[in-house]
Amino acid sequence: MARGGINKAVVQTARLAILARGENPSIDAVRIEMGNTGSKTTIHRYLKELDESETRQTITEAPIDDELGELVARLAQRLKEKAQEPIDLALAQFEQQKTALLAQLETLQAAHNQLQQQFDIQAAALAEESAALQTTSTSLQTEQTRNAGLSQACSDYELRISDKDEQIRSLEDKHLHARDALEHYRNAIKEQREQEQRRHEGQVQQVQAELRQAQQSAMVRQDEITQLHRDNERLLIEHRVTVKELATLQEQVRKDQAQQLHLSEQLKQIDSERTLLQERLRVAVQDSQSRQAALSEFQQANKALELDLIKAQASIEALRLTAAVAATAEATPST
Repeated sequence: MARGGINKAVVQTARLAILARGENPSIDAVRIEMGNTGSKTTIHRYLKELDESETRQTITEAPIDDELGELVARLAQRLKEKAQEPIDLALAQFEQQKTALLAQLETLQAAHNQLQQQFDIQAAALAEESAALQTTSTSLQTEQTRNAGLSQACSDYELRISDKDEQIRSLEDKHLHARDALEHYRNAIKEQREQEQRRHEGQVQQVQAELRQAQQSAMVRQDEITQLHRDNERLLIEHRVTVKELATLQEQVRKDQAQQLHLSEQLKQIDSERTLLQERLRVAVQDSQSRQAALSEFQQANKALELDLIKAQASIEALRLTAAVAATAEATPST
């Protein structure tokens, strides 16, 4: 049945309007003329009825030659419409496949661009990590050089401390020898004084003179001993200062060793992260290569479809040419 608003009169009006413009009143043309309403089956039925009505009218009114010409023209038109239907169907299928393939191509292209962006980001991150690793290695070498210098300084301080200890021991030995000599001298003087006093009183002045001389010598020795004590105290103070400096240097060495250990751990962590980034980069490159291969296969399939399209167009042109030749052959008897 015809849809609401579509009847034979409407179809006839559209057909006459198309004929008035000098165009072919095909099913699609009539449907477009009616505002893309009505089914093609109904329009085809009404057109067939109108053609039969005109044919009957032409048979009763027109000469036999005109009737044959009109019949041949209608047959040619119907053959053309029959040939056009598979062509339109093939073109519609091709357009649908082409749209789907273009959409798939855009999706693959977007995925490829995203992978390329991820690859660029990972390459930049790897470059930054390599630069950081280079900086850390340089810092580590600097710290190692500094530690070597500090170790050498510690060795030098230890040698100096050993020399100071040796000097202190030497001064202590001298001090002991001086005390022993002074004690021995005092004992000798005392014994001599007792002997002189027992011998005779006449040698008192000589003994006193010798005693004064001995006292002067003792004073000189006492000054030397005092100076030795001062030198000893000064050396002890220097020794304490040196010990404090050595403790400070040892503490600094411990801190440097701890920092060196921390830097080594950071270097190991950076190496691990760099290995992980390299593995991710390798996986991304493989994924990108696989997508490139898929894109190449899709491009080849697209080229194959284009070849099929060209073949279909060639077939369509052959069908059109065949229809035109058939129409010409059928139109020739009328002339």
